[in-house]
Amino acid sequence: MRPLPHEALEQHREELKELAAKYGLSNVRVFGSAGQGTDTAQSDLDILVTRSPHVGLLTIAEFSVVAEQLLGVAVDVVTDGGLPADHPILRSAVAA
Repeated sequence: MRPLPHEALEQHREELKELAAKYGLSNVRVFGSAGQGTDTAQSDLDILVTRSPHVGLLTIAEFSVVAEQLLGVAVDVVTDGGLPADHPILRSAVAA
């Protein structure tokens, strides 16, 4: 049985942050159902990150795949660079 996304995050929090840093990503935050504590076995883990200027979409996609392997749950990665300051994702995101 796969873990709930918030459980997987709790178990691998530091490893996820270290992994993000390897891919040029920082300020790892969680939003969505896992961030609100309402995730289920069918939920994914929604992650908000800040990317270094040299990091492109392929790097972010690779990070997502490796993060899924680490956590054992589906992962969606959103970067904060293009979001307006009042975007709901930014308002609801919590530190990972």
